[in-house]
Amino acid sequence: MKRVNIRTMKQGTGALIELYLENGLTSGRLLCPQNLMPAPGQYLLAHDPASDNPLPAPVFSAGSVSGGFLTAPPIPETWRPGTSLSLRGPLGNGFFLPASARRVALVSLGETSARLKPLLTASLKQEALVVLVSDLDLTDLPPEVEIQPLSALTDITQWADYVALDVPREFLPRLREKLGLSGHARVRFARPGAAGRAGEAQVLVFTPMPCGGMGACGVCSVIVRRGWKMACKDGPVFDLNELI
Repeated sequence: MKRVNIRTMKQGTGALIELYLENGLTSGRLLCPQNLMPAPGQYLLAHDPASDNPLPAPVFSAGSVSGGFLTAPPIPETWRPGTSLSLRGPLGNGFFLPASARRVALVSLGETSARLKPLLTASLKQEALVVLVSDLDLTDLPPEVEIQPLSALTDITQWADYVALDVPREFLPRLREKLGLSGHARVRFARPGAAGRAGEAQVLVFTPMPCGGMGACGVCSVIVRRGWKMACKDGPVFDLNELI
């Protein structure tokens, strides 16, 4: 693997310097300029100029590290340590964690919880209680984080004053059922936020986003209550009640 110096990188470029496995999915450590660092729920479009694949891949952060961030899986199988990448971003609307949130539920309905981990760190910094809801095999979590199975989801959403979900797009038609909602009912929290406001819930819709909003290709279209929106620029994080 060749050595990479972030100080000599050209604007809009980065480099993958390590690979990791999480639940059988590949992630990595990406060096990039500070101005390209995605906030929780935002993404970069990354492309290997040496690859035969013309389409860039969306890359989400699983947490910041010196000089860059850990990528959430999956990343393209062709990327190797030392791969130089062209980067565009940060793109999209990310999560917004209210400063008043004191009971935070992070819910993973997909193959990884990594895209939620930056929220976990932010929640603990503001001294919130944090529950991670998932049926995945979770490791390397701070001891302050409680882990609950998806079967406890309905109870947890009633406990929390802020809920963040990571949901594959194909799961959206079943989301109401998973949350225990009937008819046209919307999510209502039993406990308001610490400032007296109603609790909030947001959903990261995980789906291919090849154009990043430049081509309006429609590949990432998401059905909402009033029509449809594109995850690449209107999301990928949406208000929960907009989707159900």
